[in-house]
Amino acid sequence: MKSNNRYFIAACGVILHLVLGSAYAWSVYRNPIMKDTGFSQSSVAFTFSLAIFCLGLSAAFMGRLVEKFGPRFTGTIAAIFYPLGHFISAFAIDQKELWMLYLGYGIIGGLGLGAGYITPVSMIMKWFPDKRGLATGIAIMGFGFAALLTSPIAQNLIKTQGVEKTFYILSVVYFIIMIVVSQFLRKPTDEEFQELSKNSKKVKSKDFNSGILANDALKTREFYVLWLIFFINIACGLGILSVVSPMAQEMTGMTAEKAAVIVGVIGIFNGVGRLFWASVSDYIGRPVTFSLLFVINILMSLSLISFTGQTMFIIAMSLLMTCYGAGFSLIPPYLSDVFGDRELSAIHGYILTAWAMAALAGPMVLSVAYEMSKSYTTTLIVYITMYMLALGVALRLRKSLKNKSFKTNS
Repeated sequence: MKSNNRYFIAACGVILHLVLGSAYAWSVYRNPIMKDTGFSQSSVAFTFSLAIFCLGLSAAFMGRLVEKFGPRFTGTIAAIFYPLGHFISAFAIDQKELWMLYLGYGIIGGLGLGAGYITPVSMIMKWFPDKRGLATGIAIMGFGFAALLTSPIAQNLIKTQGVEKTFYILSVVYFIIMIVVSQFLRKPTDEEFQELSKNSKKVKSKDFNSGILANDALKTREFYVLWLIFFINIACGLGILSVVSPMAQEMTGMTAEKAAVIVGVIGIFNGVGRLFWASVSDYIGRPVTFSLLFVINILMSLSLISFTGQTMFIIAMSLLMTCYGAGFSLIPPYLSDVFGDRELSAIHGYILTAWAMAALAGPMVLSVAYEMSKSYTTTLIVYITMYMLALGVALRLRKSLKNKSFKTNS
């Protein structure tokens, strides 16, 4: 296959992420599931948290499989597990069995999410060695934007078919799409990589097998620093994202209807941020970009405390969401810059455990802080403190990396 076909291969990876990102449309199913089953709101909400938790944990294992068997193999696993999770969920709703919903959507679907999420990222980066940030941003933007596509479709299906049949229908559609696009996923050969990178001054590696082993990366301080930075960005972002609507109503006096619109608007910025900041990082570097994200996070969080106007709230929240989304697209090329491409999928999988932990910690920190103070201001102060810690760590990492390299072929 000619290297020009890298655009088709990348498109297949993006489509895979578009399907998987439909998980972010979970809120559309919440009320219909509660109505049909009688499950409590907290019980249904936990289903999504469990799915994201399993995504983060399974990605660590699945990253190894990408390296050993290739993206086609793990893409096929995702094409089986994610739709199967939907199929079991439909049966769980019919039988009104909460444990089965957790097993289907949360655990099995979450395993499919982890397998599919990790599959195309490093692969697309290797097809675009001269624009790694842009390539990663495009892939992960699909995951972020998917809810905008899935939500209206699922909403219409629920109205016409009911929530149970909706899950059955989507399970079949998702399986067909995912199994087809997965068969076109592959990494470039050494020759193809050299052809793609020979005209780029930015590509220092002779081939994509340069770099250190994933287990060796786990022995470095830099890996855990990046894990911490990634964790803080996601934990704070998820916490804020989970309460945008009530926060808008309480802090600015916004109506519930308008707040609901704002939730959709900032979702767009979440997706755009993944592409924009990743593209910027190709020019100013990943360390500078990550540091800039935390500066913006601090300033925008402070503005939410200092100003009560609705316009300022929308601006601040939109910028916060671009920074939240950016973390997902920046971390793979950052890992490539530091550790090389030899076992990038495995290293990326390991660091995604931060996502699993953040999915539990972020909203929990927010809820505890809010219950204690009955104010979102206290929560924002906690998050600002965490952002400042992340900024300090990011700046120190940037300084330490200037004279250090891990890219060996040992």
